[in-house]
Amino acid sequence: MGVLQWIRYAVEALAIPIFIYILLLCSFYIILFLIAFSRMYRENEVNLRESYTDLLQQTGNVPPLSILVPAYNEELVIRASVLSLLDMYYPLFEVIVINDGSKDATMQVMLETFEMEKTEHVVRRQLNTKEVRGIYRSARFSNLLLIDKENGGKADALNAGINASRYPYFCSLDGDSILEKDALANIMKPVLESREEVIAVGGSVRIANGSVIEKGEVKKISLPDSPIVVMQIIEYIRAFLIGRLGLSRYNILPIISGAFGIFNKAWIVRAGGYREKTVGEDMELIVRLHRLKREQKSRGRILYVPKAICLTEAPDTWKILKSQRTRWHRGLYESLWLHKAMLFNPRYGGMGLVAMPYFLIVELLGPLIEFTGYVFVVIDAIVMRGFSEFVIMVFIVGALYGSFLSAAAVLLENWGVRNYPRIRDLTKLFVYALSESFWYRPVTSYWRLIATFQAIRGKTGWGEMKRKGVIK
Repeated sequence: MGVLQWIRYAVEALAIPIFIYILLLCSFYIILFLIAFSRMYRENEVNLRESYTDLLQQTGNVPPLSILVPAYNEELVIRASVLSLLDMYYPLFEVIVINDGSKDATMQVMLETFEMEKTEHVVRRQLNTKEVRGIYRSARFSNLLLIDKENGGKADALNAGINASRYPYFCSLDGDSILEKDALANIMKPVLESREEVIAVGGSVRIANGSVIEKGEVKKISLPDSPIVVMQIIEYIRAFLIGRLGLSRYNILPIISGAFGIFNKAWIVRAGGYREKTVGEDMELIVRLHRLKREQKSRGRILYVPKAICLTEAPDTWKILKSQRTRWHRGLYESLWLHKAMLFNPRYGGMGLVAMPYFLIVELLGPLIEFTGYVFVVIDAIVMRGFSEFVIMVFIVGALYGSFLSAAAVLLENWGVRNYPRIRDLTKLFVYALSESFWYRPVTSYWRLIATFQAIRGKTGWGEMKRKGVIK
């Protein structure tokens, strides 16, 4: 038997486990999709009877909120972001911007735009942070505070904000985030309604590129021209509406985006605050909270609300997108490694037996399996001077499952949230979703594979995210 024949047999033999993996993955996502669809249907039925904002008006004891905005080199977007927050529909809240040693004009923009004056603010030092150089309060807005501190990273900045906050719940936001006016009202609904203690609630993150935002207010949501930004929009829709909505249904949601989430402050302090020197502080904290509540036998809930919407600026170049995705994947590795004792451990219920294994096998190791599949297709084409029937079938099933899953997520978003009501935008999203497996996904899978090896070697650092100022 010749060498080429051996290669052919090896490729087809390895294609079998890849094919089984794809089928199992497809089945799992179909289950998540059905759960998400059912949840979205119930949410729509409830909203027909009673809106979230009406609920706030009828509830006499609405928990006040502290909104924490860590800002590092956000001079292009910080003004619009803060203005949007100050105009939120919510009875009682404070906004705390934490200038984390910015090297640009972030501090000057805040001081001048909002007429900030130095103040003697009482700080409860519950969490250790880098030195705070000064605290300022706005002469125009009594509920706006600015903390100026030494650079310590996003986690350290959030911990400083927690120390200075006054209220029992806080909302964490990125410096370039814009909330829809009813986002706080929507995201706090589980806290108002749940019979059990709510530890944290995540909202939906959507991409602002292409939309019209003036003075911190979303005037019009539309799609950008950049293909890679459109693909990110589809990714966000799929990740939030299928992945997080499905896992949240059974209280096994392992991540709340650092761009938008609300937290019970007492639980965060009890857990030790945000972990420093990690690039995935948002996921690591949520996994740690799940671990803590199981060890303390608490029935506290960690949830996701799809209609609490935050807009953020997305990378529009391959270089910056690569930096972001490799950082996210290294953060995933760190979270799984730090809490590896939870993996396949029945002590931690669904988190240990479902959510953590899913993120290990699908999210962390998935790129290795996917990229191996792409390599096999190329080898098979070279050896066979074409493609064998079995390898063609594996490739088609893999491509179709990814593309149609994305397309299904787009349809679910349009039915449940309707961020993109125009037929033209919906058609564009649908077509791009069907094309994902043929150009975009192979590239991002390769980046995530590289990031896995970087994480194993101990690479740290956030990389660079240059703002274009799409939020104004």
